[in-house]
Amino acid sequence: MPISTFRITRFQFARDRVIGDSQVRADDVNVAALELISESGEVGLGFIQTLFHPLPDQDEIEAVFSNEVWPTIKGERAIGLVHRVNRPRGGNQRAYSLPFHEALQVALWDLAAKQADMPLHRLLGSRRDRVRAYASGLDFHLSDDAFCALFAHAASMGYSTFKIKVGHPDFSRDLRRLDLLKKVVPDGSQVMIDPNEAWNSKEALVKLTAIRDAGHDLLWVEDPILRHDFEGLRTLRHTVNWTQINSGEYLDLSGKRVLMDNFGTDILNVHGQVTDVMRIGWLAAELGIPVSLGNTFLEIGVHMAAAMPEVEWLEYSFQNFDHLVETPIEIRDGYAYAPNRPGHGLVLSEEARRQWARPKRLERSQLGSAPKNDRLPLLP
Repeated sequence: MPISTFRITRFQFARDRVIGDSQVRADDVNVAALELISESGEVGLGFIQTLFHPLPDQDEIEAVFSNEVWPTIKGERAIGLVHRVNRPRGGNQRAYSLPFHEALQVALWDLAAKQADMPLHRLLGSRRDRVRAYASGLDFHLSDDAFCALFAHAASMGYSTFKIKVGHPDFSRDLRRLDLLKKVVPDGSQVMIDPNEAWNSKEALVKLTAIRDAGHDLLWVEDPILRHDFEGLRTLRHTVNWTQINSGEYLDLSGKRVLMDNFGTDILNVHGQVTDVMRIGWLAAELGIPVSLGNTFLEIGVHMAAAMPEVEWLEYSFQNFDHLVETPIEIRDGYAYAPNRPGHGLVLSEEARRQWARPKRLERSQLGSAPKNDRLPLLP
């Protein structure tokens, strides 16, 4: 049935821990739920997220959505919209004024899969319903004690692969973090590092060599240098032959294509835009380049991961969002499981709508305590 209306619910709450990397940090959550509702009552759910600055008031979000997005989807069928190809020209090639892009794709695919009465990963062509998950700390701003507690907890949950943030101006701190990680996770664990573009290409070579010489084996290094330094990335791929380069996180769909055309990565990093991920995933398969799913809101990426043949890893970073939905994605013994419920399997919690909806923007000091996180104990 065609899409007949929409609903937006704005949320704002404190995080249960600071998250961040060598370039950024975030202390609160700013997100809005987008629900697309069909004439027969099915609901497609996506999330509008900003990491560092609060979203505007809910009525402003609704006004912008009504003006920029709604005219293009009202009365349309979701299954047709998810496959639509646009040819951007001139002034129509621009981003939305608010970050609707991913939320819209997720909500449309959710609605399309529900109307087909299929789990999203099955609609996307999956042959499995689980993928390996690695524990990612978003840990750059944590104390050493909190860092150790987080990864020891992850190891106790059955994770065997861990990614930490590096790129500190004092390189000895990066080496110390790797030493600490080795002490709190089981022998034989796999480790990745993520400098978040903190290095240049020669610096990356020197530091990756020092990490290897200090006795640390790396499964991959993620975004070691600037995203558009395709020559530098290509050189690192050939020079640093003891680990892999994982890149593409910060590039849009066309940028990822250029990255692969320039042989700039061993593993392509994608996120939560379902249509974009599947399109670039098909190209990566043609080129024989493996894909990894980086952070996706509420782990929605497990559906794309299960549907693409060369995806081995899904990132899980202990972000405190589970209370927003009735039943979160199951993660057990180092695997994330794609729900076999119709759609992507996530339904907005009415309790969360009552308790955590914030139609008006609040100051950080007004947010109070963070919601309880059942997947992560209180850190030191």
